[in-house]
Amino acid sequence: MTDVISELHRRGLIAQSTDEDALRAHLASGPVTYYCGFDPTAPSLHVGHLLQFMVLRALQRAGHQPIVLVGGATGLIGDPRPTAERQLNDRGTVAGWVDSIRTQVAPFLDVPAQRDGLRAPVYVDNLDWTAPLTAIDFLREIGKHFRVGRMLAKEAVSARLNSEAGISYTEFSYQILQANDFRELFLRHGCTLQSGGSDQWGNLTAGIDLVRRTEGATVHALSTPLVTKSDGTKFGKSEGGTVWLDPSLTSPYAFFQFWLNADDADARTWLPLFSERPAEEIEALVAESLERPAARAAQRALAEELTRLVHGSEELRQAEAAGRALFGRDDLSALGADTLGAALREAGSVTVDGETPSVAQLLQLTGLVGSLSEARRTVKEGGAYLNNERVTDAEAVPADDAWLPGGWLVLRRGKRAVAGVRRGA
Repeated sequence: MTDVISELHRRGLIAQSTDEDALRAHLASGPVTYYCGFDPTAPSLHVGHLLQFMVLRALQRAGHQPIVLVGGATGLIGDPRPTAERQLNDRGTVAGWVDSIRTQVAPFLDVPAQRDGLRAPVYVDNLDWTAPLTAIDFLREIGKHFRVGRMLAKEAVSARLNSEAGISYTEFSYQILQANDFRELFLRHGCTLQSGGSDQWGNLTAGIDLVRRTEGATVHALSTPLVTKSDGTKFGKSEGGTVWLDPSLTSPYAFFQFWLNADDADARTWLPLFSERPAEEIEALVAESLERPAARAAQRALAEELTRLVHGSEELRQAEAAGRALFGRDDLSALGADTLGAALREAGSVTVDGETPSVAQLLQLTGLVGSLSEARRTVKEGGAYLNNERVTDAEAVPADDAWLPGGWLVLRRGKRAVAGVRRGA
C-alpha cells in the first residue's frame, strides 16, 4: 500500500489525526475500509465539501475501500451551529436530498473505480439503522456510554450554552448519533477510519470512544483543515451566494469563474489542497503565480481541474468558450443558449419588454455606464461593444437578427465590463 498519509500531509489535508504512527501502520497493513459522512441540509453539496472528496479520493487511489454515508437520520437533526438552532426540514425533503447528494458523488469515486480499477464506493444511509432504534434502546445501549461533561466541552455546544439561543436536547444529541454511525459501520463493514472537517473533531473522537467502549476495538480518525479566504470572507461564497456543485444551482460557467477569479494568495494556498497534480507541477504553478501573477496560472489550473472533475470535460469546454466569447476572443454564436444565458446571468443582466431601447439606453440600463451622456461618450471613444462588434452609433437600436440564441444581447464596455440583455415578452 502507498504511504497516503505522507501525500495528505504534503498537500496540507490533515489538520488532526489519532495516533499517526498507529494509523500509518494500519493503512500499510492492507486495504482499510474508511468513511466520510455528508448531511443533507440542502439539495446539493457545495465547494466546501470538495476537501473531503480530496481525502476520499487519495485513500481510494492508495487501494483502500471508501464508504460514503449520506445522513438521512442526522440530516433530520442537524449538527449544532455555534450561533443558532437549525431549521428542521420535513422527512420527504431530506429523503429527496439524500438521493440528490448520492448522485452527485458519482464523478468523484464511482468514475475512478470504473476507469482505474479502484475499489468502488459503498453508499449507506444512517436512517437505515437509526430509524428502528427505540428511545429506550438508544438510551440503554448507546447513551449510557457518553459522559455529559465531555459532550458539553464540544466547542459548538459550549458556545450555544453561553448564548441567548441556548441549545435543544435534539441538537445536543447529534454527536451521539454520529458516533453510533462509526460503530454501525465498524460492525457492518469493518470500517476502521473516519474522516471529516476539523469542526467535526469532537464527533469523530466520540465515535472512536464508542467503538472502543462497546466493541473493545481500536479505530482511527483524521480531520481536514478549515479553508479560509485571505480577505476574511467565507470560503465557498461568491457575490451570487454559495457555490454549489449542482449545475442547476451554480452553473458550470459560474463554478469555473469562482476559481478563476480567486485572489492570488488564495489560489496558491488552495492549489495543493484541491489539485491532484504531482508535487512538482504544483510547485511550478505556485512559482509562476508569484513571478507572473497577471497570468493567473494557479487560478486557471484550479478552474480547469475542478470544473472537469465536478461537471465533466464538455461543460469545462463550454465554460472556457463562454469566457473567451464574452470578452471578444471567440464567436458568441457558437455558444449554446444555456451556456450563454448562464454566463450572462453570472455577469449581470437585465430583461427588456416591448420595444428594444437604443444602445445608449441599454448601456445605462445594465449599469455599464451611469448616464446617457456617459454612454454616448463611451460610444464616441470606441469603448462600447454589442455582441463583440464595436458600436459607432449610440442611438442605434439593435436589429431583430442581433439577438443571440435564448434571446440575448451581449454588451461590453472596454475589455472587461460585460452585461447581458434578455428579450422579454
